[in-house]
Amino acid sequence: MSSEPESKGRLTTRTVAMPADTNPAGDIFGGWVVSQMDLAAGICAGQRAQTRVVTVSIDGMSFIRPVKVGDILGVYTYVESIGRTSMNIHVEAWVRRGRIGHREKVTEASFKFVAIDDDGKSMPIPAEEDLPDYVDLNSDF
Repeated sequence: MSSEPESKGRLTTRTVAMPADTNPAGDIFGGWVVSQMDLAAGICAGQRAQTRVVTVSIDGMSFIRPVKVGDILGVYTYVESIGRTSMNIHVEAWVRRGRIGHREKVTEASFKFVAIDDDGKSMPIPAEEDLPDYVDLNSDF
């Protein structure tokens, strides 16, 4: 049995925190982390909606630990709930310290997205049974 902490959702993106993304204290800017989370949440939401999606809100954002230069940031996502035109995506950001070292959660939040058409108007999200056969929401690509 592993003593490693568990993340919720599937790994959607992974990147390395670089020196250009630091604040004056030497930690990674919180805005950079939020941006990485929004990218991952958008991938998750777009795959589920099978159309363009836009972020409309972020709820319950809590920064737990700082991100340091050289940390590998992994962002995990899953669909929390689906309405007619919107959905909530749960997002967790985890780091692996020193590239292969200690792993810990640094932040989490719920991102709300709305599905939109080519004219920017909200549109219904298809039911899961109406998704094309090639869409596997549990696949890692």
